[in-house]
Amino acid sequence: MKNTDLEIQDIAYVHIVTIGSINPNHPLSDQERQKQVDHLNRCLNESPKGRIIAFDRSVGQFAVGQHEFIMEKITYHVGFKRKPYWIK
Repeated sequence: MKNTDLEIQDIAYVHIVTIGSINPNHPLSDQERQKQVDHLNRCLNESPKGRIIAFDRSVGQFAVGQHEFIMEKITYHVGFKRKPYWIK
């Protein structure tokens, strides 16, 4: 049986995909966040299919007046055998 999965030694291109934001001056709208998720899904499902090889998680805690809130950003490192034509 032939193994068609992407192996780490086959990776020639790494694309960075960020979901979320930890900038309190520029919170993301639901549409902006969905656009980020759609891009990650495209990287994982369209040809050539990528593979998540690593991710970083950043968390920021901010206080505005009497309120505290937490913002999170996850950066995925997606590996490909070659750079997809649709990535600019």
